[in-house]
Amino acid sequence: MDIKTIIISFLISVVTIAQTNWTTVFESSGFIATSDYNQTINYFQRLDEASDYADLFGFGRSPQGRDLNCLLVTKEDKTLIEQRIAEGKKPLERATVLIINGIHSGEIEGKDASMILLREILISKEKEYLLDSINILVVPIFNVDGHERRSKYNRINQNGPEEMGWRTTAQNYNLNRDWMKADSPEMQSMLVLVSTWNPDFIIDTHTTDGADYQYSVTYQVERFANIDPQTGYWLSQKFVPYLEKKVHEKGFLIFPYVSLKNWQAGLDSGITDWASSPRLSTGYFALRNRPSLLVETHMIKPYKERVYATKAVLETTFEFIKSNASELVELNQNADKNSVIEFFHKKIFLPVKFSLSEKFDEVLFRGYEYKKELSEISGKEKIVYTNIPKEIKVKFYREVAAADSIQIPDYYIIPAEWSPLVDRMLFHGIQYFKSDYDTALIVERYRFSNVKYAENSYEGRQRVSFDLEKFEEEVIIPAGSFIVPTNQRTIRIITHLLEPKCEDSFVQWGFMNQIFEQKEYFEEYVMEKIAEEMMNENPELKKEFQKKLAEDESFKNNPYERLNFFYKKSPYWDNNLNLYPVMRYTLKF
Repeated sequence: MDIKTIIISFLISVVTIAQTNWTTVFESSGFIATSDYNQTINYFQRLDEASDYADLFGFGRSPQGRDLNCLLVTKEDKTLIEQRIAEGKKPLERATVLIINGIHSGEIEGKDASMILLREILISKEKEYLLDSINILVVPIFNVDGHERRSKYNRINQNGPEEMGWRTTAQNYNLNRDWMKADSPEMQSMLVLVSTWNPDFIIDTHTTDGADYQYSVTYQVERFANIDPQTGYWLSQKFVPYLEKKVHEKGFLIFPYVSLKNWQAGLDSGITDWASSPRLSTGYFALRNRPSLLVETHMIKPYKERVYATKAVLETTFEFIKSNASELVELNQNADKNSVIEFFHKKIFLPVKFSLSEKFDEVLFRGYEYKKELSEISGKEKIVYTNIPKEIKVKFYREVAAADSIQIPDYYIIPAEWSPLVDRMLFHGIQYFKSDYDTALIVERYRFSNVKYAENSYEGRQRVSFDLEKFEEEVIIPAGSFIVPTNQRTIRIITHLLEPKCEDSFVQWGFMNQIFEQKEYFEEYVMEKIAEEMMNENPELKKEFQKKLAEDESFKNNPYERLNFFYKKSPYWDNNLNLYPVMRYTLKF
């Protein structure tokens, strides 16, 4: 054998070894590091190339130009899947599970856990059986730009990996506050992916901050009135007991997500449950009538423990859904139908705000002994944790009830000039049509008062609060207006976006702040003359003015407001000021 043949054989053997080496960066580092973006996507591309069951595809690009990728893992014919998606059909016997990793890209255990689990499904095939009745969609990294803002110092509370990504995107958006308003290009792409595939179950992986305790991983599911009641029951009574039992059997302590009633007081104040806001993933998917699981590993545990605890949760969830795929798909289909039946046809009020009861249960919590000491640095009492395990009896506040609700109209009407709202709604898969001709209708409208802007910007927007008055008015709906029927599966999302009292509505997020801005003003010498004429022509108005002078000292001593009293009642006043342009319409029989 000549030297050339020997070299070629050697190179072929090196390439073969490299191709068969499926060890992740996490594993090869001794479980203390995580792969960068290029290493991660290369691993997923190799999975695609190595298995007929895997298909890596892009679904968007980040502001810094990185591809957003998703891996489809299925035993189904992909052509048939595409045809079925186009037709809006779904087989009862197969469920689709979406895993979203790295929405906060410093919290990246889900990515490494997914890589190992996918290797066991696609390469070693020891877990291939999981694909018998489920399709899997895995987003390796959602916040790809934040993922590459890598540093040892990105999360002060977190124990590894050696370098981790940043919480927010390159544009400084927190993606897990953006599910409803969808300001970021990443979220817009994600919503299109979700609307296209309409997954049956969603897993969102995170690392939690907060108190210290023994549990490797915590979780949250929606089970209150913000989700279809049958779905909530299925999650809390069927899925959760299985999840807790099996994850514990796999060697990891697991507990519901730990939120302290009073963060300064620590566990002494008790822990709470809650109905998630739809700006968060679990709250958003509740509005989509889909069960979801929030995974939160504990920040102080070693990175290795956190990754394998996440893997245990993912694997356990797959096992449960594999055995209950038909039930899950049917549950979701019924939730879609029931939302329309209850809130559109029967006009049952939709709960939109929730409050936590002061009732509690006492539960045993696996924490650590801790004490409270006066801090010389902060000047206040501090909590000092020890390494001594202790079962603590804590108060668990988990009774959440609806605090406000809305009866949903048959249609929302959005004037043509507010088309940006409609464009944003399209990302959520919301359907609409345009009016063909001018139409006179009696509609319900809102007018705002006591409008107050937030002192600081939040997620790139100046939020606004207000009081509301509802009234009826006959209006001409011009041709070209956007008509949004509510008898569609997205009825809950439509309501939360368009009803002003909802905390994730367009108007509260500051999409429409210009409607609160007065654009025309009077000159005082002009208004003096007009006010005098108005009093002379209208004795009742004069009496009203004099009464207000007598009863309101502040008004009496404010020359501008005295003139403004008449301006607001004159034909010159802008009647569109503080008027919500979106209208409600319900057919009357």
